[in-house]
Amino acid sequence: MHKLWQSTYKEFLLLKRDIGGLVILFVMPLILVITVTLIQESTSQHIFNSKIKVLLIDNDANALSQTIISNLKEGNSFEIITSIDKKSITEDQVNDLILSSQYKLAIIIPKDLTKNLKAKVSQNVSKILKEFEISEDNSVENVEIDTQQIKLYFDPTIQLSFRNGIKSAIDNMVSKIETQSIYKAFKEELEIDKDVFENKEFISFLEINPQKNNKEIKPNSVQHNVPAWALFAIFFIIVPLSINIVNEKNQGTFVRLKTNPISYATILGGKVIIYLTVCLIQFALMLLVGLYLFPYLGLPNFDINGSYFLLFLVAIFSGLAAIGIGILIGTIASTQEQSAPFGATLVVILAAIGGVWIPVFAMPKMMQLFAKISPMNWGLNCFYDVIIRDNSFIEILPEILLMGLFFVLMISLAIYYDKAKNTV
Repeated sequence: MHKLWQSTYKEFLLLKRDIGGLVILFVMPLILVITVTLIQESTSQHIFNSKIKVLLIDNDANALSQTIISNLKEGNSFEIITSIDKKSITEDQVNDLILSSQYKLAIIIPKDLTKNLKAKVSQNVSKILKEFEISEDNSVENVEIDTQQIKLYFDPTIQLSFRNGIKSAIDNMVSKIETQSIYKAFKEELEIDKDVFENKEFISFLEINPQKNNKEIKPNSVQHNVPAWALFAIFFIIVPLSINIVNEKNQGTFVRLKTNPISYATILGGKVIIYLTVCLIQFALMLLVGLYLFPYLGLPNFDINGSYFLLFLVAIFSGLAAIGIGILIGTIASTQEQSAPFGATLVVILAAIGGVWIPVFAMPKMMQLFAKISPMNWGLNCFYDVIIRDNSFIEILPEILLMGLFFVLMISLAIYYDKAKNTV
């Protein structure tokens, strides 16, 4: 035990000498979580409150196109622009304006849209009534009417999710107009004066958040960001830890330690204790920022539904998983040029496939399989289980055990590699 304490104290002295490194370890993660959360929150508010300028060319200039334009304006999400410098917009202009990113979206309504829709609906209604022998009109012509296309121009830099959202909104709006046109055509064919068709929407959507212990679970951006970026900061301990081990080997410190009656496991034990302490301090600072600073910045409250004990338990095992990787990299690497870039890149990869940046369910199937073997994903799921789902210790135990076993595996590989190298 005395040897472990001395090893731990040695690591503490090394860390204390590098004040700049300590500042980076503690301050940079705080700046990261504050910056990312503020950007995400302000971006969502900006999108919600601002209007998108939309170029619109109305080649129809009839009832249907006017209804489309009216619905677009009523949504308070679009600012319709039909002319520039008091001149009507042409389709050639649209292509250049969108390509230059001056505008993000353009809508071109085809010629005779209203006329062709009415003709198609009237044709279909007449056929139906004739089939049921309600109408004796034999003059229904089976004229082929081409499918009408509303053209949408998108800025090439616009993300696919935004494009799909716009297309879905316009498609729903046009479908509603088509349905109303069908009702109107039936009414005219049957020569009904009063409104027998109720145009009120029959099906609507009601968003319901799941409940646990009679409490509604509705997470906000802070509850997602604080654990995610705290985990990212914890795993970045891989870089300084691996560099520390490489420096000891290159400076001869490690050789001097090996001449003492002390095992490699004891040397590593000191590193684990010190760097795990650093991880927990990082996590505690993240929690304090979320709880006390974010409300002053106008961000949502960081509501921790679960217990602080479980949160720190998850942080401990997440830290152990990160430390295990750092020790293995430091043991295998020969130079800082090997350990530092590899460690930093590995952290970014683990964050990418672990769900820190992109939700796992939105990834391709192959990447979802990789996510299941990512220790960062286990830690992130644990944090969400405690903070958002208010799960118990038993419910988060599988991920806790996975991270613990991962740590044991990494340390075992590092010790095995060290022994194999020294026996050669």
